[in-house]
Amino acid sequence: MAISVDAPEESRELVRKAGYSFTFLSDPSLDAIRRYDVIHKGAGMGGRDIARPAELLVDRGGVVRWRNLTESFRVRARPEAMLAAAKALP
Repeated sequence: MAISVDAPEESRELVRKAGYSFTFLSDPSLDAIRRYDVIHKGAGMGGRDIARPAELLVDRGGVVRWRNLTESFRVRARPEAMLAAAKALP
């Protein structure tokens, strides 16, 4: 799943163009982004707050069990790092 600060229409268009097959949510009010503490203050166009590049493993109760935060949207956790983190969870 992905969460973006973009409006739902923009997110739908991005999903369509990119051909994503996963759930892509819009959070223009930054509610979920704040809740999971992944705000990237002032990093958006015009200095607006956006979602910080991050990968999270969240359990069924909504508790974040692992996260990877970066400064650049080009840098992501390696799949094997995420799998190892998932396997290490209770």
